[in-house]
Amino acid sequence: MERVAHESLVLLTPAADPQNAHAFFLNKLSHETDPSDVYADMKNGVADFVLIDVRSPKAYAQSHAVGAINLPHPRINDATMADYAKDKLIVVYCWGPGCNGATKAAVKLSALGFRVKEMIGGIEYWEDRERYPVERGTNGTF
Repeated sequence: MERVAHESLVLLTPAADPQNAHAFFLNKLSHETDPSDVYADMKNGVADFVLIDVRSPKAYAQSHAVGAINLPHPRINDATMADYAKDKLIVVYCWGPGCNGATKAAVKLSALGFRVKEMIGGIEYWEDRERYPVERGTNGTF
């Protein structure tokens, strides 16, 4: 049997130099967080942010991260955000990696002048993968 030589798909595009890689990953982390970090901050009493579930009220009622409020991304505007200080960090999430609702919310919130991060993985990673506590019901729904 003859061996066929293959090129490395990983090395096909050269890796960034360390300085550019550092800038890229630092920038990435300034825009996103994950369920593990959010939960750790909540558990340690240092959660100085507002956690917003941007899914529908029906989805929020079925299950949402502990402490999250519900504000579907189509409803985000000056009026619905009037009670929040612009310097308060907002963390948004939706269903999971296949959902861009949190990204849409982050676009709106940043356009309104808020500091915002997207919780990657959404409720899927929070509840199903990490098994962090959830609440059910509509308390906290806009």
